[in-house]
Amino acid sequence: MNKARTAVLLAGAAIVSSCSLAPRYEVPEVPVAQAYRTQGPWTTAAPADQLDRAGWWTLYREPQLDDLEQRLIANNHDLRAAYFHYVQSQAYVEQVSSQRYPQVSAAGNVQRERESDTRPLRSPTAPADYNSATLGAQVDYEVDLWGRVRDSITAGKDESAATKADLASTQLSLEVELARSYLDLRGFDQQIHLLEGTAQAYQKALELTRTLHGGGVVSGLDVARAQTQLSSAQSDLTQARAKRALLEHAIAALVGASASDFRIAPGIDPVALPAIPVGVPSALLQRRPDVAAAERRVAEANAEIGVARTAYFPSLTLSAQGGVQSSVYADLLSAPSAFWTIGPTLAVYLFDGGKRRAQVESAKAAKSEAGERYRSVVLASFKQVEDDLTLLTELGTATAQQQDAASAADLSVDLALSRYRRGAVSYLDVVEAQSAALQSERSVIEIQTQQLDANVDLIRAVGGGWSQDDLKSADVAEPFAKGV
Repeated sequence: MNKARTAVLLAGAAIVSSCSLAPRYEVPEVPVAQAYRTQGPWTTAAPADQLDRAGWWTLYREPQLDDLEQRLIANNHDLRAAYFHYVQSQAYVEQVSSQRYPQVSAAGNVQRERESDTRPLRSPTAPADYNSATLGAQVDYEVDLWGRVRDSITAGKDESAATKADLASTQLSLEVELARSYLDLRGFDQQIHLLEGTAQAYQKALELTRTLHGGGVVSGLDVARAQTQLSSAQSDLTQARAKRALLEHAIAALVGASASDFRIAPGIDPVALPAIPVGVPSALLQRRPDVAAAERRVAEANAEIGVARTAYFPSLTLSAQGGVQSSVYADLLSAPSAFWTIGPTLAVYLFDGGKRRAQVESAKAAKSEAGERYRSVVLASFKQVEDDLTLLTELGTATAQQQDAASAADLSVDLALSRYRRGAVSYLDVVEAQSAALQSERSVIEIQTQQLDANVDLIRAVGGGWSQDDLKSADVAEPFAKGV
């Protein structure tokens, strides 16, 4: 009969301990369109296509960019910090998981003690001074009756998964920042090359006006205008070089190098605009690490509600303690010196002034907050994709239009110079034509650079080849080749 009762009690405890007081988890609903409104001619909307997470930047076919991205992964300190934050979250999961097992402790002490002669109920025959030696061990185990430990572990794992997604999001953001800075730098290289050629042409034009002025053909006003045009171009050249230097410094910081020693050789070859596989909006929820991180934090908050609810119910702790104790050191390990205690402890709050209710309400509010943040991140991700698709589409049209304007402006410069040499027009017409040509050619470079920036931003917007399947992987590569 006793065995049957024990079996029933154990079965009941197992059933109770398998329960959870957390609400049933559901991913927060958010409106998802069937397709993106903007479809650029250079975007491949094939859901099965995937970017290469470990090297999406190779699409731009820039070997120097490849090298810089690898240096960023190996040396960037912000990326290292995000990695160690993830390591902390993993350690916290192990810490919480330890609650599933008994906690065993051991202690020993040796003391010389004296009791007060006026101590209440002190025996007159008991010695006032005596030795005390104790050696013992204790085992405590909290039975997870209401799933508090299980929900705590679940919450810890969800937070760790969110932190893992944060790490991927940080890495992607840094990679994108580096790619944009590099492409902007190449844009300034093209502008500098253009301005250097322009300054040389303006120098020749100035020499021409001086020659004509010396022959009495033109006035000194034309010389002044030519000089103004040259000085303005030289100023633009100096400013472009300064902006390039700032980008070079920014890249140095990203790759963990000193800006004082870091150099990137100029390059004027245009960077091709690659096609980016976009897919459909519903796939975006599986391909962005920041969306995954926000969703996992909703799941974590849901589990924390279960943890808070368990405070309403009794906690059952099984304890056992034993050891030896004696006032005579030589007798410490003898049988009469042994002591032990064993038994369960059932504890429950009878009154807490509303503390438990407030904790549950706080946990529910935290879940609602996490849900709203998740919806905000999802809607922002859709917006970012639409923004970048729109930019790519419109900037593509603008580039073609600006190239036509640049061609026409170049022709007007040739015509103005030809007529000026024949004395048909003043140098003001030449200055206006040259200014328009230079601005048109610079605008072509700027719009093309903006296209490349939007292209890189689109890669970030669609997740850079990341997938929620990456959260299931237990291993995370350290974002650097060597230790700290």
